Amino acid sequence: MPVTLLFGVHAHQPVGNFPAVIDDAHARCYSLFLRVMEGYPEFRFSMHFSGWLLDYLLARYPEDMARLATMTQRGQIEWFGSGDCEPVLAAIPQRDRVTQITTLSDKIERHFGMRPAGAWLTERVWESSVVPALVETGIRYVAVDDYHFLCAGTDGAQLDSFYTTEEDGQRLDLFPIAEAARYRLPFSPAAEAVAWLEDLARQGHRAAIYFDDIEKFGIWPETHAWVYEKGWLTQFVEGVLASPLIRTATYAEYHAREKTRGIVYLPTTSYIEMNEWTLPAPRARAYHALLEAEKAAGHFEEHKAFLRGGIWRNFLSRYPEANWMHKRMLDASMRLARLPAAQRTTEMQEHLHRAQANDAYWHGLFGGLYLPHLRRAVWHNLLALEAALERLAPAPALECRDLDNDGHDELLLRSGEALAVIREDGDAALVEFSSLPLAHNFGDTLRRHAETYHTKLSGGMQHAGAGVATSGANKNGIASAHDRISFLHAIAAADAAPDARPRGLCLDTWIAADGTRQALDTYRRNGAPSHFVATGADWRVEKHYALQGGTLEITYHITGAAAASAQLETQLNLALPSCDGYGGRYVLADGHIPCGFGQVLELPTLSRIALEDTELGSQSNRPPGTRHGALHLAVSPAPSFSARPHHTVSQSEAGFEKIMQAVCITLRWPTVTGDGQRITLKIVAAS
Repeated sequence: MPVTLLFGVHAHQPVGNFPAVIDDAHARCYSLFLRVMEGYPEFRFSMHFSGWLLDYLLARYPEDMARLATMTQRGQIEWFGSGDCEPVLAAIPQRDRVTQITTLSDKIERHFGMRPAGAWLTERVWESSVVPALVETGIRYVAVDDYHFLCAGTDGAQLDSFYTTEEDGQRLDLFPIAEAARYRLPFSPAAEAVAWLEDLARQGHRAAIYFDDIEKFGIWPETHAWVYEKGWLTQFVEGVLASPLIRTATYAEYHAREKTRGIVYLPTTSYIEMNEWTLPAPRARAYHALLEAEKAAGHFEEHKAFLRGGIWRNFLSRYPEANWMHKRMLDASMRLARLPAAQRTTEMQEHLHRAQANDAYWHGLFGGLYLPHLRRAVWHNLLALEAALERLAPAPALECRDLDNDGHDELLLRSGEALAVIREDGDAALVEFSSLPLAHNFGDTLRRHAETYHTKLSGGMQHAGAGVATSGANKNGIASAHDRISFLHAIAAADAAPDARPRGLCLDTWIAADGTRQALDTYRRNGAPSHFVATGADWRVEKHYALQGGTLEITYHITGAAAASAQLETQLNLALPSCDGYGGRYVLADGHIPCGFGQVLELPTLSRIALEDTELGSQSNRPPGTRHGALHLAVSPAPSFSARPHHTVSQSEAGFEKIMQAVCITLRWPTVTGDGQRITLKIVAAS
């Protein structure tokens, strides 16, 4: 009896990714894959494109999209649905799950004439709470990892067909994706992959279930030459079609003719690598050591179902920046839901969907939390939505609540043009400063976090292009990105040293007469809602925030005998689109441009400076021909000024890299003149 190969591929690019990157992915992968598969109509398979990527390809590459339509019409391709902008469904509200899934299903039906009955789950994140939304939107089955089933105690030998689960009486069928297939295709030689499928047939398996990223077929390191230039994909397809022991089918065809293997209830989980990435660095190292010990002892395959690690939502507790973005998104979703239906627009819904795109909320080998342009895309859409909401149903000018559930209240100041958020955690610093006209959050930066892979830097300097290693798992093939170590930039261990304090705006330090530094992290609210006080031995610092229009004013009042010979220092971590690109530069009061954001700038005294960025506001509704946006700083009395780039070190499938997250500006008032000293800092967002 032949084994049925259920072959599915998933294509996705993050919302906000650079057009050049998407065009390159299309040229090296998407287009070539479709052109090869077009030549084999009898090879049936399933496909999922995220809606945001599909929109881009429909506009830019109509010929290849016409190819897809032809292959769909002749029955070669089955379309899978999902959330339109690739959210983790479990991380967004039920109402948004429904609109996300429906939007993509409508889009696929409109362009390709098929309404999906199957769905791809982003990062294969499974929580049973997503079942009702999937069923309500017409989805009948999804594909998740066989690992999910093993964690539920299912016999691995029985994972060759679909099972059934339910939530609140609503039924959904689940296909277990074979890990063995994910690690073979396309990394082992085509003949070996075909022989493996034939062995499954001889063993009596009903189906070989595969669904994974299409980017493995041309974008991952080494795969373009391997899959196309050396002919892996053609060899594999022809080998499958020539074998009497293998037949292909879409998931829909298989689902229609087979019966479920029975009922199953899966635990909350994702793929096994993700479960490691979600853990804090010390726990991740311990977990990884446990896995390696089990492998060395020969027990890993037997025990891996019981070695589960964390869950996807742990990213929101690991990274305060991701949690803040997520809770702000949930708040905006609630505001939109409260709006009368007649006032809601398609554009507002699309902004919300894009703000829910998964990539910027997590970090692992493929997650995009460390990539500023992906976080910026989330914030752009979130703030564009809030600008529309402010026109229809303005939020209060002043709110105080614990929005992100971290145990500290946030003070939200709104002016209609801007939003300033101060966290009451002792630092009394800004966690967000957003301009609605520019649709940009200047506080959107990332601190240096401890990551488990930073241990690979402990030997000292690692050189760009050096240190490539592979596991040898496919001796005659190529290495998976999971097994590679390489360095895109020269990196020292010190570059990854974790930050002791958050990366906010107006993080203050008191410097005593003897040079002793003391973090001002004991501010307490005093009197007026936006008024904070910190005290020490014979000194007192009062700090006050005020927001009017696009101008944020921070004032300090310093008193006490010890103030006469002390210094006050504040740090501003400002996220700008160009970072170390060509479009970002400092402009002094006299018009002089000393350098760009990626360089160090030291000035003995400064009262005014502008941070200009050609990309700032480029996605907003700024009229054509207007000047680029800028952030203006005005300080009185004039402090010393120091600015340098803030980098983080992260690892992606391409290797270790240093990424500029923000401009870190330090203002220091050299000598506080005595009792009653007043300092004023104005930050103005201008379009």
